[in-house]
Order: sequence, then structure tokens, then C-alpha cells
Amino acid sequence: MASQDWFDKDFYKTLGVSKDVSEAELKKVYRKLARQYHPDSNAGDAKAEAKFKEISEAYSVLSDPTQRQEYDQIRAMGSGARFTAPGAGGGYDNMSGMFGGGQQADFGDIFGNLFGQPGSRFGQSSGGFRGWGGPTKGQDIVSSVTVDFFEAIHGDTMSLGTPTGNVKVKIPAGTVDGQKIRLRGKGHPSQDGGAPGDIVLTVTVGKHPVFERDGDNVRVNVPVTFVEATLGATIEVPTLEGEPVKLKVAPGTPSGRVLRVKGRGVKTTKAQGDLLAVVQVAVPSHLDAKATEALEAFAAVAPSENPRADLLAKARR
Repeated sequence: MASQDWFDKDFYKTLGVSKDVSEAELKKVYRKLARQYHPDSNAGDAKAEAKFKEISEAYSVLSDPTQRQEYDQIRAMGSGARFTAPGAGGGYDNMSGMFGGGQQADFGDIFGNLFGQPGSRFGQSSGGFRGWGGPTKGQDIVSSVTVDFFEAIHGDTMSLGTPTGNVKVKIPAGTVDGQKIRLRGKGHPSQDGGAPGDIVLTVTVGKHPVFERDGDNVRVNVPVTFVEATLGATIEVPTLEGEPVKLKVAPGTPSGRVLRVKGRGVKTTKAQGDLLAVVQVAVPSHLDAKATEALEAFAAVAPSENPRADLLAKARR
């Protein structure tokens, strides 16, 4: 949906990409920036929230081939490109309003045909780019939809009530929080016989108490006992499919170590992520007399090493 403020917004600069950026590179850059500035990672940071909205808007336009073409054409007009108006007998240069044949341009007609009905005010209609005439596209419907974690992971189909009636919405497998889904032709009808508008949905993905999305990977914190971490053990770890997988914890495993399970993360049409099991050593909060005695006996024979020695040495530098 073309917008009058596209003249002033450089979406390529917002995302830090070139104008010939590929679809794959564009998606890669967007995901990195979205993770960096997402409100969940920057609680209370108004600047980060504003930046997140800017990159989301930029990506929503540039990731859609039709909108990207319209945006490039509109930006070219604002940067001095030359255009020819039908029947004007000459070129239209640098938005000056003067045609090569000496004819004065009517901005109401030009922008009316570009953004709405002929002669309408600039930006009044939300119809798409239609060149210098012809039927205008119907208005888009902009809305949002919330799905739970597993609906986003595995994909789902749901019914959505809209001003134009109930429509079926397919949530693709691997959908990320903030992703936009465009339902073409499901928006408002055109007022003059043109194509109907679209429905543009922003997806909000609910959080899960166990799993956390990390790109196409999925993280899960796995508690292990002090004994398991010290002596080694085989443990069970939950997966997205429901059936747990067995993992070996090597002797001497510290908290924070990541155990990777290949191919058990998020599956999309382009990639298959991994499951990242993050070890969390659980320290017992209550010990009976016998356990305390055994632990003291262990301390008496354990190697005398200070785990904070390196930390203290670095602090003195």
C-alpha cells in the first residue's frame, strides 16, 4: 500500500542494505535487527521500541515485491528521476511541476492517479500504485493476530473475522513474532472496478514456559544435579515433537554449557534448526546430616582449587 511518507523514508538505509539486496539477505538482516531491538529484549527502552517499529515497517515494504517496486518508483520521483505524462508532450522533471513541452502540471491529478482517485488529495486513498490512470485498488485492511508458540512452530490454519467477512488464514510453519502475512484480494473492494485490497496481518507469537526461539534453533534450560554434572550422566530433554531425547552429560560439565541436538529445532521450507539444551547445575537447598557429612568428607579430599582465581587476577589488571 503506497504511502505519501515514502518520499521521506529510506527503508534501505534503515535496514543498512543496498538497493539491490537479495530476498535472502534482506530476511537475514531483518532477523538480526529484530532480535537486537525487540521490546522483549529492551524492556522500557523507548528508543529501541521506536527502532523496532522502523525496521519492521521497512522490512514489510521491501520484502513484498509489489510494494518494493512501488516504493522504488516513488523514491525515484523524489530523487530527481524523469517521467513522462501521457499526452503532455514532454518529460516531467524533478517534481518541479513543469513539462518539457512547457505545459504546467496539475499535482492534484498526478498524485490523485498515483495514490487514489483522479483529482483526489495526496495520500487520501490507500489504493495501490496504478500508474497514471485506470481503476484504483481497494483499501487494505490492517490487523493483527495472536498465535501460541506451537502454532507458530508447526503452522496452523485459523478463521479470522474481518469487515469483509470470515477468511481463512494460514500461519506458515516457523512464523516469527512480528512477521506480516498478506492475504491478497481479501481487503475492501475497489470503488471503481479495480482489484480489491489486501489484508495485512502482524503476527504476535505467545511465549512458552519451557522453549525459547533463537532464530531457527530452540533453547531449553535443563537442570542437572551436582552429582550428574560432576560424575557425568545420561539425561532426558524435552523436544518440540513431544518425545524426549536422551543426552550425555560429560563429567565436569559446568552450568551454561550448551548441548546441541541436530535437526530438532524449527523446521521451515528453507531450513531446519537445532535443539540447544543449556545445562543448569541445580544446587540442593536442604541437606540432612548424613548428606552434609558426606559432602564435608568430599571437600576434605577434593583437589584444592579456587574457581575464582582467574576472576580475581583479571580484576587486578
